[in-house]
Amino acid sequence: MDDDFRARVRAGDEGAFGVLFREHGTAIYNHCFRLTGDWAAADDCTSRVFLEAWRSRTKVDPRGGSLLPWLLGVATRVVHRHRRVAWRNHRLMSRLPPPELAPDFADEVVGRLDDQDRIAAAMEVLNRLSRADREVLALCVWAGLDYEGAAEALGVPVGTVASRLSRARRRLEKFAEKSPGSGREVRTVGSQPAGDHTDAVRLDERKKR
Repeated sequence: MDDDFRARVRAGDEGAFGVLFREHGTAIYNHCFRLTGDWAAADDCTSRVFLEAWRSRTKVDPRGGSLLPWLLGVATRVVHRHRRVAWRNHRLMSRLPPPELAPDFADEVVGRLDDQDRIAAAMEVLNRLSRADREVLALCVWAGLDYEGAAEALGVPVGTVASRLSRARRRLEKFAEKSPGSGREVRTVGSQPAGDHTDAVRLDERKKR
Protein backbone atom coordinates (compact mmCIF):
# COMPACT_ATOMS: atom_id res chain seq x y z
CA MET A 1 0.00 0.00 0.00
CA ASP A 2 2.01 2.94 -1.32
CA ASP A 3 1.40 6.68 -1.17
CA ASP A 4 -0.85 6.48 -4.22
CA PHE A 5 -3.12 4.02 -2.42
CA ARG A 6 -3.24 6.30 0.62
CA ALA A 7 -4.22 9.16 -1.67
CA ARG A 8 -7.09 7.04 -3.01
CA VAL A 9 -8.25 6.27 0.53
CA ARG A 10 -8.09 9.94 1.48
CA ALA A 11 -10.10 10.79 -1.62
CA GLY A 12 -12.82 8.28 -0.68
CA ASP A 13 -12.20 5.83 -3.51
CA GLU A 14 -14.64 2.95 -3.02
CA GLY A 15 -12.30 0.46 -4.65
CA ALA A 16 -9.54 1.37 -2.20
CA PHE A 17 -11.86 0.83 0.75
CA GLY A 18 -12.87 -2.49 -0.73
CA VAL A 19 -9.21 -3.49 -0.74
CA LEU A 20 -8.88 -2.35 2.88
CA PHE A 21 -11.81 -4.54 3.90
CA ARG A 22 -10.57 -7.60 2.02
CA GLU A 23 -7.03 -7.21 3.36
CA HIS A 24 -7.79 -6.29 6.96
CA GLY A 25 -11.45 -7.14 7.68
CA THR A 26 -10.62 -10.37 9.51
CA ALA A 27 -7.87 -8.74 11.57
CA ILE A 28 -10.22 -5.93 12.60
CA TYR A 29 -12.97 -8.41 13.46
CA ASN A 30 -10.61 -10.51 15.59
CA HIS A 31 -9.36 -7.39 17.38
CA CYS A 32 -12.93 -6.33 18.16
CA PHE A 33 -13.84 -9.81 19.38
CA ARG A 34 -10.82 -10.00 21.64
CA LEU A 35 -11.70 -6.68 23.24
CA THR A 36 -15.44 -7.36 23.60
CA GLY A 37 -15.62 -11.14 24.08
CA ASP A 38 -18.85 -11.23 22.10
CA TRP A 39 -19.48 -12.36 18.51
CA ALA A 40 -22.42 -10.03 17.87
CA ALA A 41 -20.63 -7.06 19.38
CA ALA A 42 -17.56 -7.79 17.26
CA ASP A 43 -19.72 -7.87 14.11
CA ASP A 44 -21.30 -4.57 15.00
CA CYS A 45 -18.00 -2.93 15.92
CA THR A 46 -16.31 -4.14 12.73
CA SER A 47 -19.01 -2.49 10.64
CA ARG A 48 -18.66 0.70 12.65
CA VAL A 49 -14.87 0.64 12.23
CA PHE A 50 -15.04 0.81 8.46
CA LEU A 51 -17.82 3.40 8.60
CA GLU A 52 -15.71 5.51 10.96
CA ALA A 53 -12.66 4.95 8.75
CA TRP A 54 -14.63 6.31 5.80
CA ARG A 55 -15.71 9.36 7.77
CA SER A 56 -12.19 10.08 9.03
CA ARG A 57 -10.36 9.16 5.81
CA THR A 58 -8.88 12.64 5.38
CA LYS A 59 -6.93 12.13 8.63
CA VAL A 60 -4.86 9.35 7.03
CA ASP A 61 -1.21 10.34 6.73
CA PRO A 62 -0.43 10.88 3.02
CA ARG A 63 2.77 8.87 3.40
CA GLY A 64 3.50 5.53 5.03
CA GLY A 65 3.12 1.79 4.72
CA SER A 66 0.29 -0.48 5.79
CA LEU A 67 -2.91 1.15 6.96
CA LEU A 68 -3.59 -1.67 9.44
CA PRO A 69 -2.25 0.31 12.45
CA TRP A 70 -4.59 3.17 11.56
CA LEU A 71 -7.57 0.82 11.25
CA LEU A 72 -6.70 -0.89 14.54
CA GLY A 73 -6.56 2.53 16.18
CA VAL A 74 -10.02 3.29 14.83
CA ALA A 75 -11.22 -0.12 16.05
CA THR A 76 -9.84 0.47 19.54
CA ARG A 77 -11.76 3.74 19.82
CA VAL A 78 -14.94 2.17 18.42
CA VAL A 79 -14.79 -0.68 20.94
CA HIS A 80 -14.18 1.78 23.77
CA ARG A 81 -17.34 3.69 22.84
CA HIS A 82 -19.24 0.41 22.48
CA ARG A 83 -18.20 -0.72 25.96
CA ARG A 84 -19.32 2.57 27.49
CA VAL A 85 -22.72 2.36 25.81
CA ALA A 86 -23.06 -1.33 26.76
CA TRP A 87 -22.26 -0.50 30.39
CA ARG A 88 -24.94 2.19 30.48
CA ASN A 89 -27.45 -0.16 28.83
CA HIS A 90 -26.58 -2.90 31.31
CA ARG A 91 -27.31 -0.58 34.21
CA LEU A 92 -30.66 0.32 32.66
CA MET A 93 -31.61 -3.29 31.88
CA SER A 94 -30.66 -4.44 35.38
CA ARG A 95 -33.58 -2.40 36.69
CA LEU A 96 -36.07 -4.31 34.53
CA PRO A 97 -37.57 -7.74 35.34
CA PRO A 98 -35.73 -10.60 33.58
CA PRO A 99 -37.38 -11.88 30.35
CA GLU A 100 -38.50 -15.47 29.95
CA LEU A 101 -35.83 -17.71 28.44
CA ALA A 102 -36.55 -19.33 25.07
CA PRO A 103 -34.52 -22.42 24.14
CA ASP A 104 -32.39 -22.32 20.97
CA PHE A 105 -31.29 -25.67 19.55
CA ALA A 106 -29.11 -24.44 16.68
CA ASP A 107 -25.71 -26.20 16.56
CA GLU A 108 -24.03 -22.96 15.53
CA VAL A 109 -25.26 -21.28 18.69
CA VAL A 110 -23.74 -24.05 20.80
CA GLY A 111 -20.38 -23.54 19.10
CA ARG A 112 -20.51 -19.81 19.56
CA LEU A 113 -21.36 -20.12 23.23
CA ASP A 114 -18.34 -22.39 23.68
CA ASP A 115 -16.11 -19.79 22.02
CA GLN A 116 -17.56 -17.02 24.17
CA ASP A 117 -16.99 -19.10 27.30
CA ARG A 118 -13.34 -19.36 26.35
CA ILE A 119 -12.85 -15.68 25.79
CA ALA A 120 -14.92 -14.86 28.86
CA ALA A 121 -12.29 -16.65 30.93
CA ALA A 122 -9.66 -14.43 29.35
CA MET A 123 -11.72 -11.28 29.74
CA GLU A 124 -12.23 -12.02 33.44
CA VAL A 125 -8.49 -11.58 33.87
CA LEU A 126 -7.89 -8.93 31.21
CA ASN A 127 -10.63 -6.64 32.51
CA ARG A 128 -8.67 -6.26 35.71
CA LEU A 129 -6.06 -4.39 33.70
CA SER A 130 -6.47 -0.70 32.94
CA ARG A 131 -7.99 0.14 29.57
CA ALA A 132 -4.67 1.54 28.33
CA ASP A 133 -2.79 -1.64 29.28
CA ARG A 134 -5.48 -3.90 27.82
CA GLU A 135 -5.46 -2.04 24.51
CA VAL A 136 -1.69 -2.13 24.05
CA LEU A 137 -1.69 -5.84 24.95
CA ALA A 138 -4.36 -6.54 22.32
CA LEU A 139 -2.49 -4.58 19.66
CA CYS A 140 1.03 -5.91 20.29
CA VAL A 141 0.22 -9.50 21.27
CA TRP A 142 -3.01 -10.46 19.56
CA ALA A 143 -2.98 -8.14 16.55
CA GLY A 144 0.79 -8.62 16.09
CA LEU A 145 1.76 -4.95 15.74
CA ASP A 146 5.27 -3.86 16.64
CA TYR A 147 5.81 -0.99 19.07
CA GLU A 148 5.82 1.60 16.28
CA GLY A 149 2.56 0.28 14.81
CA ALA A 150 0.84 0.22 18.20
CA ALA A 151 2.08 3.75 18.90
CA GLU A 152 0.54 4.89 15.61
CA ALA A 153 -2.74 3.13 16.39
CA LEU A 154 -3.03 4.65 19.86
CA GLY A 155 -1.50 8.03 19.09
CA VAL A 156 1.12 7.75 21.83
CA PRO A 157 4.95 7.64 21.87
CA VAL A 158 6.74 4.34 21.28
CA GLY A 159 8.19 4.47 24.78
CA THR A 160 4.68 4.64 26.23
CA VAL A 161 3.71 1.49 24.35
CA ALA A 162 6.77 -0.35 25.67
CA SER A 163 6.14 0.68 29.28
CA ARG A 164 2.43 -0.15 29.11
CA LEU A 165 3.12 -3.56 27.61
CA SER A 166 5.74 -4.35 30.24
CA ARG A 167 3.36 -3.32 33.02
CA ALA A 168 0.49 -5.30 31.50
CA ARG A 169 2.65 -8.44 31.28
CA ARG A 170 3.62 -8.22 34.95
CA ARG A 171 0.09 -7.60 36.15
CA LEU A 172 -1.36 -10.25 33.85
CA GLU A 173 0.95 -12.92 35.24
CA LYS A 174 -0.06 -11.93 38.76
CA PHE A 175 -3.79 -11.94 38.01
CA ALA A 176 -3.68 -15.19 36.02
CA GLU A 177 -2.02 -17.00 38.91
CA LYS A 178 -4.74 -15.83 41.30
CA SER A 179 -7.70 -16.37 38.99
CA PRO A 180 -9.30 -19.80 39.68
CA GLY A 181 -10.42 -21.72 36.63
CA SER A 182 -8.81 -19.38 34.12
CA GLY A 183 -5.53 -21.20 33.77
CA ARG A 184 -6.91 -23.57 31.13
CA GLU A 185 -7.82 -20.70 28.81
CA VAL A 186 -5.41 -17.90 29.64
CA ARG A 187 -1.74 -18.50 30.23
CA THR A 188 1.55 -16.75 29.70
CA VAL A 189 3.61 -18.04 26.79
CA GLY A 190 6.58 -16.98 24.74
CA SER A 191 5.88 -14.59 21.88
CA GLN A 192 7.81 -12.05 19.85
CA PRO A 193 5.88 -8.83 19.23
CA ALA A 194 8.06 -5.89 18.22
CA GLY A 195 11.04 -8.22 17.72
CA ASP A 196 11.48 -9.08 21.40
CA HIS A 197 10.82 -12.21 23.42
CA THR A 198 7.91 -11.32 25.69
CA ASP A 199 5.27 -13.11 27.71
CA ALA A 200 1.87 -12.88 26.08
CA VAL A 201 -1.70 -14.03 26.35
CA ARG A 202 -2.72 -17.04 24.29
CA LEU A 203 -6.42 -17.55 23.84
CA ASP A 204 -7.79 -20.75 22.34
CA GLU A 205 -9.80 -18.94 19.70
CA ARG A 206 -11.69 -20.31 16.76
CA LYS A 207 -11.99 -17.80 13.95
CA LYS A 208 -15.47 -17.07 12.80
CA ARG A 209 -14.40 -16.18 9.28
